[in-house]
Amino acid sequence: MEPLSEALAHWRKLSFADRAAERIRELLDDPLVRQLRADHPEIDDRTLKLNMNRLYQYVKEHRQCANCPGLERCPNDFEGHYTMLSVETINGIVHIHDRKAACRKQLAKQAQDAIRSRIRSFYIDDRALTHGYSIDEIVDIDPERVEAVGTLLKYIRKTQSEGLQKEGLYLVGRFGTGKTFLMCFMLYQLAKSGYSGVIVYMPDFVEDLKSMIQEPQRLKETVELLKETDLLVFDDIGAENLSPWVRDHVMGTILNYRMNRKPTFFTSNHEPDELEKHFSFTSKDGDEEYKGQRIMDRIRPFVEVVVVNGTNKRGKAGA
Repeated sequence: MEPLSEALAHWRKLSFADRAAERIRELLDDPLVRQLRADHPEIDDRTLKLNMNRLYQYVKEHRQCANCPGLERCPNDFEGHYTMLSVETINGIVHIHDRKAACRKQLAKQAQDAIRSRIRSFYIDDRALTHGYSIDEIVDIDPERVEAVGTLLKYIRKTQSEGLQKEGLYLVGRFGTGKTFLMCFMLYQLAKSGYSGVIVYMPDFVEDLKSMIQEPQRLKETVELLKETDLLVFDDIGAENLSPWVRDHVMGTILNYRMNRKPTFFTSNHEPDELEKHFSFTSKDGDEEYKGQRIMDRIRPFVEVVVVNGTNKRGKAGA
């Protein structure tokens, strides 16, 4: 009679084999595997046995995708991806290959990241650049600005159909009417068409420029970025504390380069004539009317003035 220990070991071995066999039967009976075999009748039992791990991964990840908990909690081995199988016959031998494919949520994220990577912001909350508002929602936020929205949409569609324009827009309106929001919306829509964009909040940008005097390489890179980007927005222009150097050597250089090349956009609480007066006066040199005119000569001919009506929505969601 065999020792008890050997009998127990034999029983455990059989039990494990039985469990394994049951799992294999369940796997081969899975609808995904059955469909694979129906599509590829050349797959024989030997091929299935050699590729059991691939089949298991294929079925497991598709089941997990069917009950997706969200991209950030993806349970698959490679986040946002699932296993796909293909069948190939080489020299009479059937091979099953596996590869990782991005799921719809991952593809959507990649597309969103690609769009966002084309837009840079200086001193503006990045969240303003990622809202996916519809046109109806934009109008519903404040029906008073429907005319301005119509002009903006016309500009976006023209750029999408004809290519990058040489002229931009000058959005003027009272404080808090959503001018910055509309510019962010434009940048986002045109980024989807492949255009790069930069939006700069002028009061903070001017203060930062003054510190860049001690960092010539950073200053050069910043100016080059603003000169070369497809779409440039100077936000809240006229609210900054100008110095002659910023006006003449930074703003003047950027605007002079972009004239007749690429569009520049502005948001302001000041009408163009008021902005000219702003540019004519600096804290250091006082009133220099001709220098204000010179800057405005690089702005006026290259923008369409758009009045943004409405109420102050500053601090409200989605303004």
